[in-house]
Amino acid sequence: MTDNVFFANLKKYRLAKNMTQERAAERLGVNSQTVSRWECGTTLPDVLMLPEIARLYGVTVDDLFKQTAFGYENYAQRLSSVYENSRDPVDFMRCREEYLKLIKQDKMSIADKWQYGWIHMYMMNYCRDVALEWYQKAVDDPPEADPNEYSIACMQRIWMYFLLKREDEIIAECKEKVKKAPNDSMQTDNLLVALLFAEKTEEAYEIFLTVKERFHDNWHLFIHGGEICEKLGRYDEAEGYYKTAGEIGTYFCDDLDNLANLYLKTGEHKKASECYLKMAEVYCSRGFDVEAERMKRFAKEALEKGKAE
Repeated sequence: MTDNVFFANLKKYRLAKNMTQERAAERLGVNSQTVSRWECGTTLPDVLMLPEIARLYGVTVDDLFKQTAFGYENYAQRLSSVYENSRDPVDFMRCREEYLKLIKQDKMSIADKWQYGWIHMYMMNYCRDVALEWYQKAVDDPPEADPNEYSIACMQRIWMYFLLKREDEIIAECKEKVKKAPNDSMQTDNLLVALLFAEKTEEAYEIFLTVKERFHDNWHLFIHGGEICEKLGRYDEAEGYYKTAGEIGTYFCDDLDNLANLYLKTGEHKKASECYLKMAEVYCSRGFDVEAERMKRFAKEALEKGKAE
């Protein structure tokens, strides 16, 4: 590539923008004679000025030196083209930032609007694939390494399948795993979660009743059993199962959190407030001051709501 290509591009891109040398100079913070000297090849812009010139003309710095490059409507559209080729999240973020500037300035054309949607669509697909990949990696790890985190990973993966409208697929998978490992309480619990998400509550309830005695030490199972009963309006049963989970020992106040929500639903605001205060104590003891303060606020709001009613 020769300097002549660079000089010619400076003029070509400026004219493509219907911009005079005076207007370009004003936007770049230089005088019109400077712009003229650049285009004539008398002088070269400072290297630090190149990104600003490229941005003004809707191209990249590399485009300034390419013989076949052409100008875009704006810099955001040029970065859309870059992202289309690379599909690199870094290029997505660069492109998004440029579009956000246009949005703030209320300068989005129809092309800008659909391209802004388009880059997010491709990024959405990328994020979907990455999420599925890493959820799978998590559940492929041995569960005994960290049973609580493993359970969370399974639930998040199931929820992801529901978001993708692939609920039949994940339910069938969960049922197959239970069939292969009927004594694995975690697999049964995953099936209950999938059925809960699918709102197949009666089916989930029947399964829970058949396994709760056999898996009496799995607190996850009793939390989800309580949620099943709550959906069915069996509030007394739900309360009992949440308390059973608490007696077994939950991961992080899961029993208290569910009990508080249940009590709010049934209008027992004082009990809900007491649950929040107990949660605040746990958070404080573990050093989570922000969360503790939030629980105290919830406790106060629960009491105030009870008084108002």
